[in-house]
Amino acid sequence: MKQTLTILVLAILFTACKNTTEPKSIEVIEDVTEKIITRDYPDNISKIFKAHGTVEKWNTMENLEFTMKKETGDEKTTTALKSRKSLIETKDFTIGYNGKEAWLKENGDYKYKGNPQFYYNLMFYFYAMPFVLSDDGITYTNVEPLKADGKEYPGIKISYGAGVGESPEDEYIIYYDAKTNKMAWLGYTVTFFSKEKSSEWHFIKYADWQTVNGLVLPARLEWYKSEGFKIGEKRNDLVFADIVLSTTQPKDAIFEKIKAENL
Repeated sequence: MKQTLTILVLAILFTACKNTTEPKSIEVIEDVTEKIITRDYPDNISKIFKAHGTVEKWNTMENLEFTMKKETGDEKTTTALKSRKSLIETKDFTIGYNGKEAWLKENGDYKYKGNPQFYYNLMFYFYAMPFVLSDDGITYTNVEPLKADGKEYPGIKISYGAGVGESPEDEYIIYYDAKTNKMAWLGYTVTFFSKEKSSEWHFIKYADWQTVNGLVLPARLEWYKSEGFKIGEKRNDLVFADIVLSTTQPKDAIFEKIKAENL
């Protein structure tokens, strides 16, 4: 965001006569105009952003909340969109990221088996597609279409510059419907643990959508088995509910550690 400040000063200078007893007033008019500056994106990814409500509108948002419905209990995620600070709340554990470090708080005798540093923004990233693919440091490359559901979906490969994010070696392919330009599938690799490029691709179908504050966001994601780029049977799915997307920035305090050890 940038602010342009225009100051109009209307002033009448004192006359050369020194006997002027009443100085003329100076009127100051302040006009503050906000501008949203966005990057130039390739045409095909721009069409996808537009089909989902535009990246300009996404950039006005400050807070995203969603709840995943799981057999083990609901999992609520809150993310500050500009800083990417995060809070994940369940009945068994809480994971947070305060902008510097990830932390874990386990409830009772529950032992979390995952890696909080890996997980704190994982589901947010999947959920906030396609808009997270407007981040800085991304390279877009057209790739072969994906054949699924008896259709072909054009693909755009996303790769990152060195040092971008937790796992710059990660790669994504966003597949979209050529008629509607809406996102349909996501291919992705996982490199957090190996820190090396991977040739093993995983696939998510963006099976259902919901509109929140003018932006089209996922309602259900489905994970599929695959061999290379051949899609197999469905493995599992997740339903997203209680979506909050707003221009109100969440308080930083909610992301701070709750009696947790640094990770």
